Amino acid sequence: MIATINNEFKVDLSKPIDISIPLTNSDENPIAWYIEKPVIEPVVFGDWIGSIKEGASTNFNNISFNPHGHGTHTECLGHITREFYSINQCLKQFFFLAELVSIVPEMQAEDWVISRNQVKKALGLKTPEAIIIRTLPNFKIKKSQKYSNTNPPYLAEDAALFIRESGIKHLLIDLPSVDKEHDEGKLLAHKAFWNVKDVNNLNASARLDCTITEMIYVADEIEDGSYLLNLQIASFENDASPSKPILYQI
Repeated sequence: MIATINNEFKVDLSKPIDISIPLTNSDENPIAWYIEKPVIEPVVFGDWIGSIKEGASTNFNNISFNPHGHGTHTECLGHITREFYSINQCLKQFFFLAELVSIVPEMQAEDWVISRNQVKKALGLKTPEAIIIRTLPNFKIKKSQKYSNTNPPYLAEDAALFIRESGIKHLLIDLPSVDKEHDEGKLLAHKAFWNVKDVNNLNASARLDCTITEMIYVADEIEDGSYLLNLQIASFENDASPSKPILYQI
């Protein structure tokens, strides 16, 4: 199915490119933030077990997971504010022009960091609605990585500021966080991207309609360049939701 967008470009909707990591209850599930793997198990009522293998007529599972620590998720600024904001209320549009860029984080002090100059160089003169950052090297272990206490790479504050000032509203990255793992709660990149000045009293200029998506995986065969992004979330009234970002080649 070929769709024409604004009479400017065409995409083949029959060829989606999924850059999400599925959530499982196996040891292959990625984990961040010091939690255990997700739990997916049948409901039990006395002798009745919600599994066809156990004699039930249907499979009837409970799922226990954390969107921030168990895989691909999209979050709104409610992730860092005292007042409650829901991703389901903040994200109201789902298709965006996106630019996929690949960046090798650079060493700063003892950390691997994505810098402002790297992001600026990767984007060139392009000003997309969304940026997708694939870090290199792009090992497949990202799909099952145990990130806790590993100090993974992160986005420098001025890089997040540059992304905001470029007018980009949606930031997607293949890391567990845009911020340093142990940063004393500063969350500098989150705050810079969302323009949050005070987490206790939200400033009027904060970017309520902007999102951060973390823990994606972009396979090597997907080339850098421009795509149509469909950013799908589950309808959770929560600061974050598991999500399924889909790309379409332009």
